[in-house]
Amino acid sequence: MQRRHDLDRVRVFAFCLLVLYHVGMYYVSWGWHVKSPAASVAPEPFMLLTSPWRMSLLFLISGVATAFMLRGTAGGFLRRRSRQLLLPLLFGMFVIVPPQAYLQVVEQLPGGYSGGWLDFYGKYLGAYHGFCGIDGKCLILPTWNHLWFLPYLWCYTLSAWLLWRFLPEGALAGLRAWTGRILHGWRALLVPVLLLAAARLLLVARFEQTHALVDDWYNHAQYASVFLIGFLAAFDEGFWQSLHRLRWPALLLALASYALLIHSWYFSGHDDANPVPETLRLWLRGAWALDQWCAIAALLGFAYRWRDVDSPALRYLSLAVFPLYILHQTVIVVLAHALKPLHIPAAAEAVLLVVATFALCLGAYELIRRVGWLRPLFGLRPRAAPAAIALAGTADARS
Repeated sequence: MQRRHDLDRVRVFAFCLLVLYHVGMYYVSWGWHVKSPAASVAPEPFMLLTSPWRMSLLFLISGVATAFMLRGTAGGFLRRRSRQLLLPLLFGMFVIVPPQAYLQVVEQLPGGYSGGWLDFYGKYLGAYHGFCGIDGKCLILPTWNHLWFLPYLWCYTLSAWLLWRFLPEGALAGLRAWTGRILHGWRALLVPVLLLAAARLLLVARFEQTHALVDDWYNHAQYASVFLIGFLAAFDEGFWQSLHRLRWPALLLALASYALLIHSWYFSGHDDANPVPETLRLWLRGAWALDQWCAIAALLGFAYRWRDVDSPALRYLSLAVFPLYILHQTVIVVLAHALKPLHIPAAAEAVLLVVATFALCLGAYELIRRVGWLRPLFGLRPRAAPAAIALAGTADARS
């Protein structure tokens, strides 16, 4: 079973983008756990450069990872994968995430919050729902915040395992062959774009994106679709070679659709008083889907040439990326809150947050990987486990 080093590179790149994106969330006008006094709309076009495709890319790579893991020795797969995803989720919800919710209450609760950390944590464990904003929306506790990716990935992994386990012999191979034929040549761009556009046109206005798993139908439509594409097309060389051949057209289409979105939302004079016309809004949903898939296709196409190129740095970062994912948002929120009284200029503060977050998370990883009982809590294999690993999704056994 050959490891796809190109997808390792893309996965590391995508998780690094998470740090940049969540630092950016401190400075934009969109709601978040803590907000900078300098928050404005100015950084939002840069944030939207990755918003359409960043998480979809991770789900697609996770689908490929699942296919690789099931192609190998699949005995005990579901038990191992559940431990790798759900144990860090539970640990994160009760240890890593609570400081985010606490500082959100401290900064945003109308009238302030007079209780201390222990008082808040008791309410957090007790599922207290009395922390409400002026809009009437209340904080739901406990929460998984940025760790929402893990329960979604577990559900999609369970679905893939059920296909692998219960489809008649040869049916899964036939389904993969059919997927390969469908996603060949220009159809490798066209078919996923049409699928994602249909999801956005039909569902995005009807279902708020909640990350709450049970009612998040638009997100399930887009993320389960790309996960399934990755799972079914993982071993089809025609699909990957098509993406490689079409990497430049895909990049140009992604940039053109991104430019259309940004122009329409930020530079065309539309605002709350003068909203985007409904017909244009529908076209923009299609442009979002075009950007979403073509950016993914371009990244995968350009990376494909390095599919057989390994390096010590890549191996190290592939292992570090999952603990970094678990820790990074709490580190950002705590640092941002602590730096606020210093009144550092926003640009310098943002650079400091990015550098400090990477440094602290990688430093924490150096500790985590050396402490046996910490390793499983951050998705790492116990030291006694075999060293060989399958291609990793976000929560690969050692990643």
